Amino acid sequence: MEFVQFHPTTLYHPKARAFLITEAMRGEGAKLRNADGEAFMTRYHPLADLAPRDIVARAIVQEIKSSGEHCVYLDATHIPSEHLKSHFPTIYERLLQVGIDITQEPIPVVPAQHYQCGGVVTSLDGAAAIPRLYAAGEVACTGVHGANRLASNSLLEAMVFAYRAANHTLQQANTPLPDTFTPVSQPTGEPPIPISLPLSKILINELAQNIQRAMQNHVGIVRTNAELQSVGAYLKFQLHSLRSLELNSVEAYELRNIAQVAHLIVRSALCRHESRGLHYTLDYPDQREMERQDTVILDGGQS
Repeated sequence: MEFVQFHPTTLYHPKARAFLITEAMRGEGAKLRNADGEAFMTRYHPLADLAPRDIVARAIVQEIKSSGEHCVYLDATHIPSEHLKSHFPTIYERLLQVGIDITQEPIPVVPAQHYQCGGVVTSLDGAAAIPRLYAAGEVACTGVHGANRLASNSLLEAMVFAYRAANHTLQQANTPLPDTFTPVSQPTGEPPIPISLPLSKILINELAQNIQRAMQNHVGIVRTNAELQSVGAYLKFQLHSLRSLELNSVEAYELRNIAQVAHLIVRSALCRHESRGLHYTLDYPDQREMERQDTVILDGGQS
């Protein structure tokens, strides 16, 4: 769960909805530049703008932090305009709508959360440990992804694992469910706050935004133990609080799930004392061969 992929180039615009600027633009020769106009990727990797996603994303974060600017820029103005229009018509038209002509000016970009590379452990048929529960795609840990992700793996998950899961459900359709289930133990810690009020949509929205900000600001592309521990304590408190509130709507259950998933990401990140793929921490910047394995959380413990 600690391996969260960030797409390095997402439109940064205060008045437009963010969307992904395909990496194919860098493949066609577009270059990342900082606020001073420097093509900075040569300082971070021999492949420069064609470096792996995680390296490009970390480089952009470093440039933004060191400059104090809000973004960097993807410059394709040196590519013939007709080539840009014919190869990237959707991006050209979409950006033109917000006042950016990619043939004449660079695109402001920032990294953004893109793909989850860990999740519910499943068999090769997509079956989880709980009878009749199946998982496929980002929510699953099938073994397709390692500590990073190839772009085409999502197609593999959709076509192969979803198909195998569907077939397996048909085979199991007449299998009776067990009479009892072993309840999952609750995380230990301070007792929940004794509140029995229903959650309003305003409060749900506010709590969800608070969790989102905490994760974006402290559990992002570059991490530290201190930040992870602080966010972990905050999420643990929120989960205990939510257990004593009345979950009276779909949105309330979604909030509980958001807090739970965020908590699992943070706990998994704290368990990994190295940097590998999409998990990069300043406290453990190198890979450790002994940690070349999955992080699995079981019933409140780690194995």
